[in-house]
Amino acid sequence: MSQQTTTHENYYVPAQSKWPIVATLALLTTVFGLGSWFNDLKAGRDEISGPVIFFVGALLIAYMMFGWFGAVVREGRAGLYSAQMDRSFRWGMSWFIFSEVMFFLAFFGVLFYIRYWVGPWLDGDGAKGVSGMLWPNFEYTWPLLNNPDPKLYPAPEGTISPWGLPLINTILLVSSSFTLTWAHHALRKENRKQLKIGLGVTVLLGVIFLILQIEEYVHAYSELGLTLGSGIYGATFFMLTGFHGAHVTMGAIILTVMLVRSLRGHFTPEQHFGFEAAAWYWHFVDVVWIGLFIFA
Repeated sequence: MSQQTTTHENYYVPAQSKWPIVATLALLTTVFGLGSWFNDLKAGRDEISGPVIFFVGALLIAYMMFGWFGAVVREGRAGLYSAQMDRSFRWGMSWFIFSEVMFFLAFFGVLFYIRYWVGPWLDGDGAKGVSGMLWPNFEYTWPLLNNPDPKLYPAPEGTISPWGLPLINTILLVSSSFTLTWAHHALRKENRKQLKIGLGVTVLLGVIFLILQIEEYVHAYSELGLTLGSGIYGATFFMLTGFHGAHVTMGAIILTVMLVRSLRGHFTPEQHFGFEAAAWYWHFVDVVWIGLFIFA
């Protein structure tokens, strides 16, 4: 009988690190600052503490990501990671994207709940139509430009047409998915020139998207009166598109890092999960935007 041997892969265990606690403090600071900032905007106050706390938290997040991911890159290039580590990274990224899906589903759930249930109830329709007694003169339409209590929440003068900047941004993001996939295929074929061009174009499309979204926000606030404090439509619109814009910003930064790494000769056709993780994240962001374009 042949003797069966069992082998075990080496699993690299890093030394104790400061980065988890730095990440925790950075996220706490950022979310606290963002919440303070939004509440000040909603109340019409011109406070500076919220934005300052938010940007301090954002700087801490940038410091954490630069240090922590830099350590992971150095460990990977030093050959410390086995196939089991690669699987661990893939599972970790998969669960992270799943958590992001649940995050956006919660906000989409709020949108649908208000749009298809609460609004009609306040207009006297549906199972809880008795709610219409609260504001008998209220007539429900979506987008909601006639708030039940316009004194408390001044209604916006209009909404942003989806066939202008939103449509252009949709074309930009969908195109960026194709250019990123093109770059990924180039990496698998070890075509470094095509890889760099594809990544560069993807980052450029993401930056243009963000510039156009800022222009859209300026138009909404300055000309339409569509703000976070203009009622439930403005609140859901800016929460959904704002968090998506934050994810696009993060994705563009990640892809820029991938571009820099590609220029420095990192990644091989066999080992490039860092690139793949960035691509997964970017494609997820694109899918969310398509949902926003259709429903928000």
